[in-house]
Amino acid sequence: MCRLALIGLTTIALLIGASHIRIAAAEDGPGTRAVRRANATITALLKQKAAPGSADEKRLAAQVTSSVRDFLDVDALGRRALTDHWQGLTKAQKSQFLALLRQLIEGNYVKGLRANLEYQVAYTGEKEKGDDLIVSTEIKTKRRGRPYTIAIDYVLRKDGKNLRAFDIVTDGVGLVENYRAQFNRIIAKRGFDDLIARMKRKAEKTQQ
Repeated sequence: MCRLALIGLTTIALLIGASHIRIAAAEDGPGTRAVRRANATITALLKQKAAPGSADEKRLAAQVTSSVRDFLDVDALGRRALTDHWQGLTKAQKSQFLALLRQLIEGNYVKGLRANLEYQVAYTGEKEKGDDLIVSTEIKTKRRGRPYTIAIDYVLRKDGKNLRAFDIVTDGVGLVENYRAQFNRIIAKRGFDDLIARMKRKAEKTQQ
């Protein structure tokens, strides 16, 4: 799929199996509590290793998928990323696009059931921006044996009684922004059907 959603899927992969450390001295705000709770839930599931292809792995995969859906509003993310074309799509096209995007993102989380990644997440604060809450974190890891830090911000909005993320910003580049640029480029060159075909091929690979 020609690097489709590369930044977003890399960001999500980095969160798999992460341990959590506390830096901010102040009490967590509602956004930080929501992010911390979601990451802790998903991390706990991913640490329950099961034999590849087993019934236990399928059960864990279903639980991971459900937890991701509770926290990450992929539909809102997808609509924002495709905002330049959304009104021109049919209901069937919208449904197909969102289903594939959901499959891509959730599939990458499920891959964590077979990964052994070690990172630390530091929660560094949160702030309001209009109707949104932005929760700032840092991923602490190593690259080529040297300490390496990645800044990740979660953009949350109230959905009923819950706070859910509709964007994740990595070192200043957001999922929505990244997806939009890539989607627009593909649609401009080859059309919406080609975008769907690329997403299908990528989604098939996540199932392997």
